[in-house]
Amino acid sequence: MKIKFGTDGYRGIVAWDFTFNNVRKLAQAVADFINFNAPSEIQNGKEVAVVGYDRRFLSEKFASDIATILRCNKIGTILLDKPVPTPVISSLTSKRFWIGLMITASHNPPHYNGVKIKINGGSASTRTTKEIESLLNKNPVFFFPGVKPEIKSLDSYYTKYLKSKVNLKKISTTLKGKIVTDYMYGSATGIVEQFFSPKKLISIHTKHDANFGDINPEPKEENLGELKAEIKKNKAILGIAFDGDGDRISLIDEKGSYITPHILSAVLLDYLIEKKRIKGRIYQTISMGYLLKRIAEEKGFSFEEVPVGFKHIAEKMHIEDVLFGAEESGGYAWLGSLPDRDAMLTALMFLEIMATHKKSASQLVEDVQKKYGKSTFLRKDFPLAESINKTTFTTKAKKKLAKKIANTKVEEILDFDGLKVILETDEWFLMRPSGTEPVVRVYAEAETKKKTLELLAYAEKIATTLFNKK
Repeated sequence: MKIKFGTDGYRGIVAWDFTFNNVRKLAQAVADFINFNAPSEIQNGKEVAVVGYDRRFLSEKFASDIATILRCNKIGTILLDKPVPTPVISSLTSKRFWIGLMITASHNPPHYNGVKIKINGGSASTRTTKEIESLLNKNPVFFFPGVKPEIKSLDSYYTKYLKSKVNLKKISTTLKGKIVTDYMYGSATGIVEQFFSPKKLISIHTKHDANFGDINPEPKEENLGELKAEIKKNKAILGIAFDGDGDRISLIDEKGSYITPHILSAVLLDYLIEKKRIKGRIYQTISMGYLLKRIAEEKGFSFEEVPVGFKHIAEKMHIEDVLFGAEESGGYAWLGSLPDRDAMLTALMFLEIMATHKKSASQLVEDVQKKYGKSTFLRKDFPLAESINKTTFTTKAKKKLAKKIANTKVEEILDFDGLKVILETDEWFLMRPSGTEPVVRVYAEAETKKKTLELLAYAEKIATTLFNKK
């Protein structure tokens, strides 16, 4: 089975293509990459690599094999002692380690696993992953099971980083009421408890369950019914949901309403500009909407859309002054933070915004829409019998488009990652085959739910008639 990196790392089905054999081949390629690119660090005997893992089936054993192979290649390597959220690995590569590897398949179904690679605090660039791919099978795997990796606990480094980025005193003294956290059985379990009194917290789905309660550990609205119920039951001020490896986030307000990524990102960006006085370029993935663009235009900041995958934003953050970056699946970063999505930092920053403005979550949502326009966003995923070529899909779908959709003129078409159709009203829809699963994702945003559903239905009709649904 071919080892290939997607939007964020290499993923596959356990025992089908994500096997110990393939993982060991990948580890050797990473070792060859390190030996070629970081010789001085290795010669000086420094700790060069750190390996972490989530709660998925066999994650710890995959991580142990990778750490062993790196050590057999004379690369100073630390294996973390327990499951951690991915931002722990990102934070450790910002200063202490040259490279980090995280065993996780993020939000994918339980039978998947994967490897994410982090360098300089964020996802490895496409150039880096292609170089690693080119090294696969160049050398035999140097693996002696008798070599044991050095194991340490280093997650306190991430906790200190978080405490340096938000005003925890203001949050704790200003905000009253409980916070409910849905860990979705993932490796972020326990992270919120490090910052608040147990009396203030209610946590659900905390046990170690490699099947994630028989759902994908993705904090989509349809997966958060229990979180909403707990918020209403306990009259909580906010609900926080983490994905399987703790880098993506969703928030639920005190009324039990889901805060879409499009609105959440607008609340964050508006605060960073108005209160933190941060300046720079604004980037979003193609699956995001019009609110950030409107903020950028009003404030006079450069704005650009990039393909899906936070690594594209991370690449920009390494070389430019990026004020803010956001993706639809719940990833956010800004100037002064790690160049990577970070669920816990996002949650803490939102709580700081609530404390600073002395407003509820629903009031913040209402305020940002009064300033920049109403936003109703919806997304649907359609399983296919098999994966499809994105270029083929885009070419065929473009031919099916009308010049006027939902009684509104088509203003612009973007086709660099799926097919995004933007109407003259700024409203839009996107059809995009997944890079990790045999699925077509369909997204839409408009000012009203009726219009959003109309755009979603139009996109669904094109996507599902071109290719057979599963």
